[in-house]
Amino acid sequence: MSSNIMLKKMLLMLISFLVVSWIFFTISQKSTKLWSVLNLPTFSHHWNIYTMSLFPKTPLGPLKTLTETELRIKEIMEKLDQLIPPRPFTHVNTTTSASHSRVTILNPRDTYCRGDQLDILLEARDHLGCRKEYGGDFLRARMSSPALQAGAAGKVTDFNNGTYLVSFTLFWEGRVSLSLLLIHPSEGASALWRARNQGYDRTIFKGKFVNGTTHIFTECGLTLNSSAELCEYLDDRDHEAFYCVKPQHMPCEALTHMTSKNREISYLTVKEKSLFNRSKVGAEMVKGLKHIDVSRCNKDSEMIKEKCQVGMKIPVPGGYTLQRRWITTFCKQIPLDTIMKNGCLKGKLIYLFGDSTLRQWIYYLPKVIKTLKFFDLHETGNFKKHLLLDAERHTLIQWKKHSLPFVTLQLYSVIDHDYIPREIDRLLGDKNTVVVISFGQHFRSFPMDIFIRRTINVRKAIERLFLRSPATKVIIKTENIREMHIEAERFGDFHGYIQYLTMKDIFKDLNVGIIDAWDMSIAYGTNTVHPPDHVIGNQIDMFLNYIC
Repeated sequence: MSSNIMLKKMLLMLISFLVVSWIFFTISQKSTKLWSVLNLPTFSHHWNIYTMSLFPKTPLGPLKTLTETELRIKEIMEKLDQLIPPRPFTHVNTTTSASHSRVTILNPRDTYCRGDQLDILLEARDHLGCRKEYGGDFLRARMSSPALQAGAAGKVTDFNNGTYLVSFTLFWEGRVSLSLLLIHPSEGASALWRARNQGYDRTIFKGKFVNGTTHIFTECGLTLNSSAELCEYLDDRDHEAFYCVKPQHMPCEALTHMTSKNREISYLTVKEKSLFNRSKVGAEMVKGLKHIDVSRCNKDSEMIKEKCQVGMKIPVPGGYTLQRRWITTFCKQIPLDTIMKNGCLKGKLIYLFGDSTLRQWIYYLPKVIKTLKFFDLHETGNFKKHLLLDAERHTLIQWKKHSLPFVTLQLYSVIDHDYIPREIDRLLGDKNTVVVISFGQHFRSFPMDIFIRRTINVRKAIERLFLRSPATKVIIKTENIREMHIEAERFGDFHGYIQYLTMKDIFKDLNVGIIDAWDMSIAYGTNTVHPPDHVIGNQIDMFLNYIC
């Protein structure tokens, strides 16, 4: 009897096991179908390809750091996508027209006083005279008095409905001319944004590998679509990557030099390219307005401002030029003669990391401070490391180019060559150490996420520097405007402006000094990647006000 009961129990357990197994099998089958319907395996596959392409064969750093950086990049890209949404483009006649758009001075006066604000309402219209229903036009506002060698940028507010408020602060007395340029219509800006983030191959790099008397060049890049064996130059912590095709019979460590050139490739359609013809870029929109005469009006003297120092918030515009001198609006500048400049620089260790617009500083300084002399480091080329010394005053000023992507036809050394965050990490820092950073121009022809990642990594390095040495001063020089009619897709100022906004956003709550070269170069009306000496001198005077 007991054996029959035992047998029944065993049969019941076996049946229960089979039923449970069948239920689990059914659920897993339905679950697989559900994942398939949601396309989640496809998403996962693309994500793996993305991470592998950036950091192949490299163990990832701490998941938290990567996640924070990736989430921040994603957040910024989403903000920019909202700022520059896709715009329909069927015919050039439906794009913004400078000649058909209307400008009106709001609350016009017979007399304008120094310090007043003058507002202009812009109503954008297309080439058929129809009112635009959306914003996004890339505009540049400037006021100037050529006889006074005076200029200032205006502030443009986009209402996203085809109307814009353009505001000018009347900083000086005299006759003032107003300018509002349509650099690109919104349809062109949208096309540039889409094209920029589509590919890495507008610029190609060639790496020089050396073994004794033998050398060979191979293709290099931020990404490489090649089945050949690759040399991988990876920064595990910051997830920066660069690749070269590995030469035969040479190690990857034999890479000594790099050069680049533009590739004849475009992600714009033929119709979109028509928006960037020379005649369509930088068309004047303020044609019918007369000059504005500005008087002193016996206004009270200006409020005493606090001395310029790092960490200050900079308004738009942050200053103006008068008789070629840059005058800030948010802090008190102290005029510095040669003796004061020498005293300020005494004992200072100054490290300039960036591109050729910052290299202009190290060329300019010995012209005004004669005790600074170049020290020969036995390197060659314009992009070698530059070193200025004043041994008697214990002053050292060094310039080093930022790391890849660095775009130039000239062959430059990659020995003693590293990313700016790594360079900052090597500095001990103290109250007499100053770091100046400027980059952006060389990033314009690459997808925006490359620039965002580098900027975030620079910020993290500055935070680490402040932890070990809060007294170290860090100055950020933004990039400046450049030639108006340079190739828009690869190097145009629209890309520079988006980078300018992004850099200001990433550094906005950090205790650094900002030299707003974008604002300054609009005020001076330079329109060249390398501004003249009087502009460089005013950038350096602003810098010295921060550190003295």
